[in-house]
Amino acid sequence: MLSALFEKLRNLIRISGYDLLITKPEMDYDINLLNKVKLHERNIANLKIIPNREDLLKLLPKNGIVAELGVNKGDFSQQILKITQPKLLILIDTWDSDNRKYNFVNKRFTQEMDSGKIKIIRGRSEKEIQKFSNEYFDWIYIDTTHAYSQTLQELELCRLKVKQGGVIAGHDYCQGNINKAIPYGIVLAVNKFCLKYDWEFIYLTHETDRFLSYALKKII
Repeated sequence: MLSALFEKLRNLIRISGYDLLITKPEMDYDINLLNKVKLHERNIANLKIIPNREDLLKLLPKNGIVAELGVNKGDFSQQILKITQPKLLILIDTWDSDNRKYNFVNKRFTQEMDSGKIKIIRGRSEKEIQKFSNEYFDWIYIDTTHAYSQTLQELELCRLKVKQGGVIAGHDYCQGNINKAIPYGIVLAVNKFCLKYDWEFIYLTHETDRFLSYALKKII
């Protein structure tokens, strides 16, 4: 569907007479695999649908050790703090070359860093999360590049870093951003992870914009 949308947009621009170059975003997976990587009943047997990711936070462990991979300006980090009141919140992001956002986040959470409640790490999530001991986190929230290969790698690393019974959650469980015509690999990565390692969905949000959040747990 997204490929067809790109072609329609390309044709409209050509018809309009504008000499613009439209390039298709890189996809690091075969979209046809989505039809082959299907969840089993056991992967959704205990799934609960909830309205939004703020309600999701209300259901996640309180006073825990938490990591957020992909921080941007820290808006969701602020909600994590307010709603789940973590003992320690590790914020990991590259912030690419945007020092303004990085400095903004540091300033935003100065008080929490001084008190030891927040630690900010600038680096690639898949490299930085490996530095923590196994079974260190109560739960982790992933919201990084949305690429299939990176998301799958993050999930595989996070399953080792969360405690027994811990939760891996994340954002944008959808096929892409239709407004920006950007495909995501998250659905394929999450489904493949659940099937390979025997994890299940415990929560899935139901926002109207369809940028859904998920929460996963190891099947016991």
